[in-house]
Amino acid sequence: MTFDVEEFDLPLEYNQQISLQEQLVTGYNGLQRIEDILNSAAASTTLFTTAVFAENFPNDIRELSEKHEIASHCFSHSTFEEKDLQRSKEKLESITGKKITGLRMPRMRKVEPGLVREAGYAYNSSINPTWLPGRYNNLKVPRLPFKENNLLQFPVSVSPHLRIPLFWLAFKNMPYHLYLRIVLQTLKHDGYVCLYFHPWEFIDLSVYKIPSYIKKGSKNKLLIKMKRLVADLSNEGEFVTMEKYISDNTLTT
Repeated sequence: MTFDVEEFDLPLEYNQQISLQEQLVTGYNGLQRIEDILNSAAASTTLFTTAVFAENFPNDIRELSEKHEIASHCFSHSTFEEKDLQRSKEKLESITGKKITGLRMPRMRKVEPGLVREAGYAYNSSINPTWLPGRYNNLKVPRLPFKENNLLQFPVSVSPHLRIPLFWLAFKNMPYHLYLRIVLQTLKHDGYVCLYFHPWEFIDLSVYKIPSYIKKGSKNKLLIKMKRLVADLSNEGEFVTMEKYISDNTLTT
């Protein structure tokens, strides 16, 4: 289970201007909403965190790093320069006191594997191997982890065969029993699932001018649904960080 811990800049895509401070507070409020999940014995997660978010809430990120893996979500969620790959890694390492090995680009943006490797990362989880209209078409990309230019590419999970996405929008909009069934089928077929969500999904998004399929189920309803997912998946396997899964399965060698 992974979360992208970030500034809530999504309204900017829909021409609704909100300040950086509001973006940060919204993201932080979401992180507090999922505190019970992150603190539960069942859930050990990877938190892909922007350096901007970590700079503003260093104590929280440092505390979370004691149980969870902190990985890079680049420096800022809204802008990108190549130097941000290394800058974000260094900033997160200075805050947590731990080595940062993983990267996920904001909005699953494509990034040259060589640049990621040169910046010191061991793996990149910036690929959703499915087709999402208006975003990307990755139907020809491997579903399972693969090496590219000496970098481990670790796509997020989609179902076998039809490549039904299992990311946050599917969780929000699919009937729960259908979503769980596809996740369990994927788990049985692949031996693992890599899911991703955002903390800001779990607060009231009604004031923002964003599509209803993004707002759907926000706040209490979605939080209850997520706790149910954690409980159901705990009966089928173990939650581990991406770093641990990669190490245990020697995927980088």
